[in-house]
Amino acid sequence: MQVTPRGAAGHENCFDGAGDARKRLKSLANASVARDLRGMDPPARIDALQFVKPSRSVFEAMRTGAVDAVHMTVSYHEGFRETVAALSEWNRLFADHGDLIMRGTSAGDVVKARDSGRTAIFFGAQNPAPMEDDLGLIESLHQLGLRFMQLSYNNQSLLCSGCYEAEDTGLTNMGREAVAEMNRVGLVIDMSHSGDRSRREAIEASARPIAITHANPADWHDVRRNVRPETMRALAARDGMLGFSLYPLHLAGGSDCTLEAFTAMVAETAEALGTAFIGIGSDLCQGQPDSALAWMRDGRWKKARSGAAFPPQPAFFQSNADFHTLAEGLAARGFDVSEIAAILGGNWHRFFAGSFEPL
Repeated sequence: MQVTPRGAAGHENCFDGAGDARKRLKSLANASVARDLRGMDPPARIDALQFVKPSRSVFEAMRTGAVDAVHMTVSYHEGFRETVAALSEWNRLFADHGDLIMRGTSAGDVVKARDSGRTAIFFGAQNPAPMEDDLGLIESLHQLGLRFMQLSYNNQSLLCSGCYEAEDTGLTNMGREAVAEMNRVGLVIDMSHSGDRSRREAIEASARPIAITHANPADWHDVRRNVRPETMRALAARDGMLGFSLYPLHLAGGSDCTLEAFTAMVAETAEALGTAFIGIGSDLCQGQPDSALAWMRDGRWKKARSGAAFPPQPAFFQSNADFHTLAEGLAARGFDVSEIAAILGGNWHRFFAGSFEPL
């Protein structure tokens, strides 16, 4: 497609001069990119959001699809101790399936995983519940391996509004404090389930680029979770990342969405933003029971559990093994080899390299 990138290393800086902190972070990120991406030809494949039910067959599918790193949800509404328990379960998985997966905490771990034929698993929380009401737990969570945390999940949190609130009031006072602390320790701010005003305020308040790890453009499919054009532009202007979701409710046509429709959406977004700010955040929930969906949506705040069921995945993306299908679809759409490599993982790897280390 030969879309001109606007945010990758070696071209014009998209920051608008908003302070020394951003400039210093940009310098650190470029140095980290040079160190961590050395020898990656083509770049690694990365999925920036999944909530699959862990199993050996799932891990084998990751290797079939040559997926070198996955950002895995370990917490929705769980508090600190419950999140620690989930991390302990993953430690057992790493011990039992160490030939297929490894724990990831740095961009360099993506390289280690790829070189050893494994997939690096990076931990994330889809809600700030693990930090409870204690700012100090942000650093503890980072030390335990968490690398992403959403500031809200659909509803109002202590930090900001969710996308399903009737009124989006933006970042709270505590939210601004949390953003600064997450910047300091190297915990990525994820605004995938937040309201539009909250998203824009987080983009502006953060000294580091933020992410919307799993959502699609709202002008392609207008649901609350998807992203308005002005917010996508603001995200790109701060070198942030948008991960395209393959969860049916985020897709035009739902479970019947075709590969051609999906890649057309990717192409339109690339034309609008450039290829440097886009990647995959599939939101794959393979193998999870419907009770997990009720927990995701309702947590403990709702008395009656919803009876919703996970919708079928689109035919072209059933599992991690189908990353090859995405590559083929992007090629058919007209993306060249370097653009496909960037979208399927290179851009996320660059983002990882500038995001996870403490200041």
